[in-house]
Amino acid sequence: MRKKSKKQMPLMPETSDHPQAVELENISRILDANPIICDLAMQDLCEVSKKASRSGARGMTADQVVRAAIVKQMLNFTYKELAFHIVDSNSLRRFMRIGIADKGFKKSVLNKNVKALSPQTWEAINGQLVDYAGEEKIEKGREVRIDCTVVESNIHEPTDSSLLWDSVRVLTRLLHRAKEDFALRVSFQDHTRRAKRRLLGIMNSRSKKDRKIKYADLIKVTNKSIGYAQSAIEAIDKVASISNGLVALRLDLNQYCQLAARVVNQTQRRVMLGENVPAADKVVSLFETHTDIIVKDRRDTFFGHKICLTGTASNLIVDCLIVDGNPADSNLTVDMLERQKQLYGRYPLKVALDGGFASKDNLNQAKAMQIKDVCFAKKRGLKVEDMCRSQWVYDRLRRFRAGIESGISWVKRCFGLTRCTWKGLRSFKSYVWASIVSANLLTLARKQAV
Repeated sequence: MRKKSKKQMPLMPETSDHPQAVELENISRILDANPIICDLAMQDLCEVSKKASRSGARGMTADQVVRAAIVKQMLNFTYKELAFHIVDSNSLRRFMRIGIADKGFKKSVLNKNVKALSPQTWEAINGQLVDYAGEEKIEKGREVRIDCTVVESNIHEPTDSSLLWDSVRVLTRLLHRAKEDFALRVSFQDHTRRAKRRLLGIMNSRSKKDRKIKYADLIKVTNKSIGYAQSAIEAIDKVASISNGLVALRLDLNQYCQLAARVVNQTQRRVMLGENVPAADKVVSLFETHTDIIVKDRRDTFFGHKICLTGTASNLIVDCLIVDGNPADSNLTVDMLERQKQLYGRYPLKVALDGGFASKDNLNQAKAMQIKDVCFAKKRGLKVEDMCRSQWVYDRLRRFRAGIESGISWVKRCFGLTRCTWKGLRSFKSYVWASIVSANLLTLARKQAV
């Protein structure tokens, strides 16, 4: 893995005067002005991709990996589309530093390298961009606005019946693999068709009694599949010499057995016994197990992760906190302000926050940090004179806070922050940070173009 291209740059396509091409050129200049970004990416790529370091001129440089991730998030490409457009578009070729005679990169290479960048690296890259914005006098961080939103995981709507069906089909698929690929002597019955019929029957049931009968049979089928899988695990343990593939299969069987058992338990408690199962005890996906249940404003339920964003007057998102669980906004106020001190070495002078962050204790702690004006969008029993120096300042900061709503909407619509399409918690965090970094780069590029 190399940091940048060779000293002699490849023959590059000519520039275009199209607005998007101009923006890409401006982003490219910002990346060139911050070489530490390549150093940060290089650390992750060297650890993960040893083979790439021996691939010579055909391997991706650290600079190209960062640029590829930015293009993907900016234009909402799949890896297949990204591989095509990089070689098809002269503007993207120039941005990616791919010469006219170069063939580009396969989708698997792009996927492997982009996913190698850790969320810590993306957060450090964003910190570097915040420092750059300060040096260019675009943003000083004296006035900030804070709000929370939800990024959904890439899962289907979780119902007990669909999760039971997922359990049966996944365990059956693994059992077929054990028998066909590894010649493992396991005795089992394929209940996927029966489970699918029960799923459809539950979906179309008109009476609670009929639905309960079908649930009972679906639970029975799932328990049978779990039993078959446990027998397969015991059979694998008896094999004299276990290959790496068989070890991986055993781990998968064990993982999905445990998850299926939890799904059966929560279904029996909720459907058969009529209990209210706490959100912390629920499984909402067999594949994205890190997913949290987020109830927003007591009316909307989301399945993903809550994130807390700090924006500025320049529309930069200077900070992001990906939260575990669904804590109240008021529990995050002090943490977000402390993160501002870590980022800038000082607290901001003015802070505007959503109404959910309001509490007397949070106001007192913010004032103890020498923050002159603290505006909560909803007063919640607090007096304006305690929060701000005047009613005019409070009204101004309240209007200022509303601007982060449009910023969040922009990042969701244009950079894919509505739903994370990458698998796993580490990739989820990387996806969120990659979207934020891409949005900030475009914001900086447009600010410098004015």
